[in-house]
Formats: sequence, C-alpha cells, structure tokens
Amino acid sequence: MSEVKAFTPYQKFVIAMLAFLQFTIILDFMIISPLGAMLMPSLKITPAQFGLVVSAYAFAAGASGLLAAGFADRFDRKKMLLFFYTGFLLGTLVCGMAPDYHLLLAARIFTGIFGGVIGSIVMAIGTDLFAYEQRGRVMGFMQTAFGASQILGIPAGLYFSSLWGWHAPFLMIVAIGAFVGILIFYNLKPVNEHLKIKDVQSPFTHLTGTVKTPRYLLAFANTALLTTGAYMMMPFGTAYAVHNLEIPFKSLPILYLVTGLMSMLIGPLIGRGSDRFGKFPMFAFGAAFTIPMVLIYTHMGPSSLTTLIVVQTLFFVGIFSRTIPSQALTSALPTPAQRGSFMAVNSSLQQVSGGLSSLAAGLIVVETSTGKLEHFDTLGYILTVTVLITIYLTYRIKRIVEAPGATRF
Repeated sequence: MSEVKAFTPYQKFVIAMLAFLQFTIILDFMIISPLGAMLMPSLKITPAQFGLVVSAYAFAAGASGLLAAGFADRFDRKKMLLFFYTGFLLGTLVCGMAPDYHLLLAARIFTGIFGGVIGSIVMAIGTDLFAYEQRGRVMGFMQTAFGASQILGIPAGLYFSSLWGWHAPFLMIVAIGAFVGILIFYNLKPVNEHLKIKDVQSPFTHLTGTVKTPRYLLAFANTALLTTGAYMMMPFGTAYAVHNLEIPFKSLPILYLVTGLMSMLIGPLIGRGSDRFGKFPMFAFGAAFTIPMVLIYTHMGPSSLTTLIVVQTLFFVGIFSRTIPSQALTSALPTPAQRGSFMAVNSSLQQVSGGLSSLAAGLIVVETSTGKLEHFDTLGYILTVTVLITIYLTYRIKRIVEAPGATRF
C-alpha cells in the first residue's frame, strides 16, 4: 500500500481544466451514439453507414495523431493544445450545420484530424506535471469527464435534438468548447520543460525511434485491444436500448443522467485505489468484473429502465477499473523526451482500433425491419476475448514499470 501524495493548488486547477477539456472531446464523440436512433431515419442511412460516420472520426484522428507524433515533442504543449482545439471546434461547428450524410461524414473527418491529437497532448501534460504516484488519481478525475458528458451533455443534447433536430448538440459543444479554450489560453502555464532536452533528430527519426522501442510496442498493443470492445458497442447503445430492451426513447436522458452520475463518483475512487493499492491489482479487478457484466448486458431481453441502469452502471465500473490503472501504468513508460511522440502514437492506435471496431460492429450487427438489432451478443464475446488478452499484456507492463530499480518517468 502506497502513501497518497497531495496535489498542489495549481495541480488541482490543471486537473479540473483538463477534465473540462476532456468533457468537450468525449461529448463530441459520444453524442453520435445516443443520436443514432434519430439520425439514422432522419438521414435515411443504414447501420453500416452510421458505423462509418462514427469510425470516420476515429480513422482521421488516428492518422493525424500518427503524423503529429514526430513533432509532438518540439513545441510547447500549451500552444499545440490551443492550435488543435481550435480546429476541433471549427469541425464540430460544420457538423452542426451539415444538411446531409455526405457533408456530415466530411465534417467528422475534419473534426477527427484535429481532435485526434488533443487526447495525446492532454495525456502528455498530465504526465509532465504529475508524479507516477499521483497519476491514478489524475486519470480517475479526468475520467469524470466521461460521466459529466452523460449527466450534463448527453441528456441536454437529447433534449435539444428533440426540440431543434440532431444538429443542435454539436452547436452546444461549440459554445461550451469556446469557453474552455479561453480558460486554457489565460490560465494554463507553458508546458515546455521537455524542450530543455536537446533533440537533434528529424521528426521522422523521432517517430520511428518511438515506434521501434520494445516496451512501447507492448503498451501500443494493449491500448488497441482495450479500445476494441467498448467502441464496438457504444455506437449502437441507444438503438439496442430502444429496440431490443424496449426502453422508451424519452427515458434515455434519465438512463444517461443516472449512469453518468455514478461514473463521476466511480472514477476518482478507482483512481485513488490505483495509487494506494496498486495499478495492476485494480486492473485485474476490473477485468474480472467486466466479463460477466458484458455478457449479461449483451444477452438482455425486454427490461425495465431500473434494471438497465443497474447493469450499465456495473458495466462502467468494470470499464473504468481497467482504463484508469492502465493509463496510469502506461504513462510511466516513455522518457520525457519521447513522451509527446509516445502519447500521440498511443492515441492514434486507440483511434484507429476504435474506428475499425465501430466499422466491424456495423457489419456484424443487423437491423431488422422493426429496428431490432441482431448479433449484438457477438460483440460481447469479442470484448470478453480482448479483456483476457489485456490481462496478460498489462501484467507485462506492470513488471517493467514496477520492477525493483526500474526508472519511472
């Protein structure tokens, strides 16, 4: 059991700001999922086309993250964050004005190009400013953005979309995001300590040096598999709830409100537990918890709203108990001089894996004439297999990071 190191006032501010930033990024991606039941009939598109809308963002994000990796450690991270966040907001604005499927698809690609780099910059800033012994809590608090997007963003998005159409939530994100950008500009100090480390390598050499590092490859594989199952099920969550579980569409805001609130409470607790009891033990707990919950969730029949809330909340407990300690462990692998590049490649693989997963899910899941989804249980089996593999990979990472005498960056 480790001693929990306290945060400074400025660190507390940074955590709050990064979590708020993550809120807008996560909401932009997640809002597509609950709008699926409205967006597909509105644009007259198939589940496969809807899966492409979701995955297009992820593919573009993955490509841009990889391209940016060679330059990620050459600039002040604050300046990079502001540049890519501005592009992200412009893309989201176009999404809110898109009149048809094709322009929406193009706008999601543009948004992904800029949004895909932001997550890696946020992770690099969080790692630069916090010691390894604090990072479980940092990742835990940042995960509250996931819950906040469900409590505040998704219910509001569903409400506004019911009044003014599916475009409205994107415009809401732009308004919130502009406020976040102003906070970053005026209050975040430069994050440039890594620039003091002389690096005469070309961007390409810097990138290839990161990709070829053996211990990094282990983390990249783990990240890709951690992403797979969740991205497969997320895009069809509302359609599954409405058509398979027979939950009224008007009840979905309540579902996201309650499960989001629980997510906000769960994240910091898991982060604190990761720092106090160990990252891998918490991950193993999450893996053991996830498998039965995902199998229950994907095999449910017509259910009450209360039942779905309980099952989905417990499912999130398993997901967070894997994601938070895994992020904390992985953050200790890269050296300061390679941190930005590592995070960019890692984020890129996460996005590409998520995009492939969403696309594959669109091909696996079949929508019947009544709107019911078939083969949704297959996604649960795939997630179960990936969870088992990640237990082994995470244990390997744990042995590298927490070995006696090992350097934790």
